[in-house]
Amino acid sequence: MTTIPFNTPPYCGREDEYVLQAIHSHKISGDGAFTKKCHAWLEEHTGTAKALLTTSCTHALDMAALLCRLEPGDEVILPSYTFSSTANAFVLTGATPVFVDIRPDTMNIDENCIEDAITERTKVICVMHYAGVSCEMDTIMAIARRHGLLVVEDAAQGVMASYKGQPLGTIGDYGCYSFHESKNYSMGEGGAILLRQDDPRAEIIREKGTNRARFLRGQVDKYTWEDLGSSYLPSELNAAYLWGQLEMAEQINAARLHSWQLYREGLAPLKEEGLIDWQTVPEGCVHNAHMFYIKARDLDERTALIAHLKANGVGSVFHYVPLHSADAGLRFGRFHGEDRYTTRESERLLRLPMFYGLKDSEVEQAVDAVAAFYRGGRR
Repeated sequence: MTTIPFNTPPYCGREDEYVLQAIHSHKISGDGAFTKKCHAWLEEHTGTAKALLTTSCTHALDMAALLCRLEPGDEVILPSYTFSSTANAFVLTGATPVFVDIRPDTMNIDENCIEDAITERTKVICVMHYAGVSCEMDTIMAIARRHGLLVVEDAAQGVMASYKGQPLGTIGDYGCYSFHESKNYSMGEGGAILLRQDDPRAEIIREKGTNRARFLRGQVDKYTWEDLGSSYLPSELNAAYLWGQLEMAEQINAARLHSWQLYREGLAPLKEEGLIDWQTVPEGCVHNAHMFYIKARDLDERTALIAHLKANGVGSVFHYVPLHSADAGLRFGRFHGEDRYTTRESERLLRLPMFYGLKDSEVEQAVDAVAAFYRGGRR
């Protein structure tokens, strides 16, 4: 029996060569040749005004919060079903996260719950595109325009995905990508911030609050401290590794979509019989096969299914514990409205192995193991 890991970081073959080139360039601290290649790729493939690599998506979100000029007492509306970094970025500015319910079909923020949560203190709507499937951005952007709010896209899972032809991360004011080892494209730890409109403050914040980027371009004769900031530049070694992924982005995307479709076809009978549910991709959304998840009947069934899959050599995991139920969520934020779906759906969701290099036979093994659980009366 083959043991299938839940995730294996992507590797395309030239990463070693590029990292070695970076070492021999004697420019390894960041913003060297490979960083510039990655910036150019991101700007070309997304059409964003400006893209900047960061040390993580967490730091990209931190930068976005600073660019939003949030202050203590401000409020940010966001889903509770997301990673802690989504909320932490705003909490660090002194703002209050206001959690609202999600849609059960996509696990994304319910656009119909946002407007009722808006107060005179609301400054930002932060959306998270779960599994590389877009939120309902037309409605969300219309709400933001009506109320004069900024929109931050947590598109950590959204590289190469789009909404009505627009790449995720480019629709709101700021978009944030992740290049963590668990994502479709990786630099180990890393991320990027995308700006719909170029803002000189972004470079300053990223460079410890200084105008160093302008100094290196010869635009000023010395660099000084100008604003808030921190050290958000990734090393050139990380950027070199990422470049080995980005130049193969189409191949990686196609391979993941192939595996995703095999899961879909293999598990279709269980879905048709109502034994499981799965991810919905609304019309106008192009996803990137960041994950393949199914939903069990309830928490008990999911727990039993995870144990069954483990016993059959298939790595599987559940995902987020809703933030509004966590200690920090209770301390720093609040939930607005009714939690109809967030907790219930989070307790049903189970992620199956999905990574670049996943073999067809491994997908088949995972499908067979899920089917055996339900066909064998393990429910």
